[in-house]
Amino acid sequence: MASQQIFHVVKPGLMTTYQDMGRVGYQRFGVPVSGAMDRFSLQIANILVGNRRDEACLEVALIGPELVAGQSMTIAITGADLEPKVNGQPKRMWTSFRVEKGDRLTFGQQHAGVYAYIAVAGGFDCPTFLGSKSTDVKSGFGSPLEKQDNICGNPMITTAGVGIFPTSIPTYPKHVKVGVIEGPHTELFSHAERKHFYDKVHTLEANSNRMGYRLRTDTDQWKSKTSIWSDAVPIGAIQIPPNGQPIILMADRQTTGGYPRIGTVISSDLPKVAQLIPRGKISFYPISVDKAQQYAIAMEKYLRKLTIFRKYIH
Repeated sequence: MASQQIFHVVKPGLMTTYQDMGRVGYQRFGVPVSGAMDRFSLQIANILVGNRRDEACLEVALIGPELVAGQSMTIAITGADLEPKVNGQPKRMWTSFRVEKGDRLTFGQQHAGVYAYIAVAGGFDCPTFLGSKSTDVKSGFGSPLEKQDNICGNPMITTAGVGIFPTSIPTYPKHVKVGVIEGPHTELFSHAERKHFYDKVHTLEANSNRMGYRLRTDTDQWKSKTSIWSDAVPIGAIQIPPNGQPIILMADRQTTGGYPRIGTVISSDLPKVAQLIPRGKISFYPISVDKAQQYAIAMEKYLRKLTIFRKYIH
């Protein structure tokens, strides 16, 4: 089926990019993973329109784009509440809905969260680099949307009105508490320093981005740490550089790092971190690997059940 123009970009928004589940398997070659900042929201958006969970979506950061539909299709918007509207009328998030050719999709004020995800039934037709459609500007893989761009794909009309229960919709508070698996460099930090890390409330700096979330906290308890040999870093790794200001590595993180890591944010709490607004607050608590795995399994079971439910009403 030939690709069609599904949206025309009137305004690109602050930073609107194609993102999927990331460029997996290439870190050993120095290629960042990238992918969605909030993978949970991306997967649900795709499920609601009947796509594969790992299909690319448009990731919208803080200020949304203005798009004119070139075809009739079914879409869903999840993640941050950026006040989506079609032809000026508010649209319900976390629920699939239909747009018609010529309809205008816009966004208003930011109410909660940072990243929203637009899924289109049938998916987007955009360049694939190393098996992923994810945009990574620093690595030269794609670029953000620009004014007058045409977005292409193979749009489909699937069942509209498919959503999740309101009680299942994530909330994005301005103060989040997240679990941390300690290590691998715990021995470099004293008991007092680790206690300081967990007892203090940290503030998310405005200069944070898709590579890393920089935190600001009282540094009186920290001592300068010797750099370690660079090794592979996972998403959610919490580095402590010599200035004592923690950095949480995010989707576009480098593949290796030379700062000691006090711990790693558990995968089920990463969406909370990704959706924390600048100047938001974050607190950490230690958690066991077993407990973290239980949370990850529960999230995966939920996504699988939602996928099965969506297939029955396709």
